[in-house]
Amino acid sequence: MRLGLLSTARINRLLVAGAREATGIEVVAIGSRDLQRARAQAEELDVADAYGSYEEVLAASEVEAVYISLPNSMHVEWSIRALEAGKHVLCEKPMSRYPAEVERAFDAAEGAGRVLAEAFMWRHHPQADRLIALLDEIGGPRLIRASFSFVLSDPDDIRLSAELEGGGLMDVGCYCVSACLLIAGEPVAVTAQQVTAGGVDVRLAATMAFAGEVLASFDCGLDIASRDELEVVGADGSLFLDDPWHSRAPVIQLRRGGAVERVDVVAADPYARELEDFAAAVAGEREPRFGREAAVGQARVIAALYESAASGRTVTLSG
Repeated sequence: MRLGLLSTARINRLLVAGAREATGIEVVAIGSRDLQRARAQAEELDVADAYGSYEEVLAASEVEAVYISLPNSMHVEWSIRALEAGKHVLCEKPMSRYPAEVERAFDAAEGAGRVLAEAFMWRHHPQADRLIALLDEIGGPRLIRASFSFVLSDPDDIRLSAELEGGGLMDVGCYCVSACLLIAGEPVAVTAQQVTAGGVDVRLAATMAFAGEVLASFDCGLDIASRDELEVVGADGSLFLDDPWHSRAPVIQLRRGGAVERVDVVAADPYARELEDFAAAVAGEREPRFGREAAVGQARVIAALYESAASGRTVTLSG
């Protein structure tokens, strides 16, 4: 699969490194609105072609699919433009905070006969698969707790831009939401509180209720110390992940009966695994592991959390 990159975002470095660990994937082009920036990153990452516009990447015959790492507010627009140009699309998370926009993007993918997937790389790591496989060992999930935060010190960072749909929930909290949905399905009700600065949430804490009386709580932030944890508690024990999102040190603690069992997980590049799944879908071998339902569900929950944080009320979902 020949992949082009729309933008010169820092995450491109991780994706290109993953592509080189994956089988049958080559990053062949980088596009930016600034040709010099595209050329600089292409040289840094040893990518053959650099273009001075996103449109040129979409018009390039050597590009079969694109990875979109543009700001959040541009995800759906450029996903649809790429799909209509005949390219398959892997769109960086979250695709959007608006469910109707995500639906519109997947409608465009179906209309164009192309693959569209939302890029939550952590879900593709063997650590996430092992977590799901171990749920029966704790008697099934009853409580989920997650966190993801760090201090974002640059006031000009796009993740602090309301116009570009930044904020803590969109940047890091969406991982916590993604985990809760993977473990328990879509919630039936959510509540959230937030602290805002410059029009975006820099801290947000939430609770969610799921079918089967499963409860979850998570917090995220862009102005508090670095934390990244995931814990699932059942009647018979708990599962604890100290590095759930980056999976750099993949290990799960199975805590039960007063003892802690270390469950080691094979090391892997989550970006490589994500790209291999996407490439298999592009090749027609199977559907993406996480397609329309996962992306729309994610957007529904994000929208409900923002609604609750703004209104101070619990928001009920029908999903």
